[in-house]
Amino acid sequence: MNIFSPFLIALSILPAICNATLAQDIIRRADEIRSPNKPFRYTVTVHEYKDIAGEAVNKQIFDVSMRFMKPENGRPADARSLVRFIYPARDKGKVMLSDWYDLWFYSPELRRPMPVSPEQRLVGQIANSDVIVTNFDYSYHAHLTGETTCGNIVCYRLSLERKTAAATYPKIVYLVEKESSRPYTASFYSQDEKLLKEVRYKDYQTVLGEARPMKIIVQDARHNKGFTVMEYSNVRLESLPEFYFTREAIQRGVR
Repeated sequence: MNIFSPFLIALSILPAICNATLAQDIIRRADEIRSPNKPFRYTVTVHEYKDIAGEAVNKQIFDVSMRFMKPENGRPADARSLVRFIYPARDKGKVMLSDWYDLWFYSPELRRPMPVSPEQRLVGQIANSDVIVTNFDYSYHAHLTGETTCGNIVCYRLSLERKTAAATYPKIVYLVEKESSRPYTASFYSQDEKLLKEVRYKDYQTVLGEARPMKIIVQDARHNKGFTVMEYSNVRLESLPEFYFTREAIQRGVR
């Protein structure tokens, strides 16, 4: 065996390692733009449209509390959320709880929370998991496949594959602005490479010290004209103890 073989092998895999490290750094920074690394709360208003020229045919409002935090200064990672249904009035009292990849739904008519699928349709082109800020760094392996133009700017093009079958979407093509690290678009695919939906990140505003997308447009691949718009407001940091994010707490009616 050539004595240089181990060295040559190491050199051959170095570019792949560097690519993966850079790609993971890019999506980590984009995650930080989409959500702060502290407990926070926001309102999301969802409008469903049948076509680009028409009026909204459906509207829902949710109050969302998040504990999506990465390890920092000895603090462990956390990934939990609580979605309260606010509008329409008939939905008030309904709650959706996520603890990492597990989701439960509760309403006053139920004796106890019941498990639900992240892929289940909630409103328009929005699935249960879509109202929660997805942490791509936790859930996906990333590979940088090149650069592409996004209007008049340059974006990184990344290919994401889920680390666990519990993640909602098997594959994602993610465009992230090269200069600012802002998410631009995300295209979600099935395991057999079929496009499921496309998401566009819009209306960047300075919120909690960072320019963040305050509007997300979701286009389902099966609905050529219909689309759904998610608008974020009242984003604020908030003390959110861990016990808020339990099935027992939502049955008691956490605030």
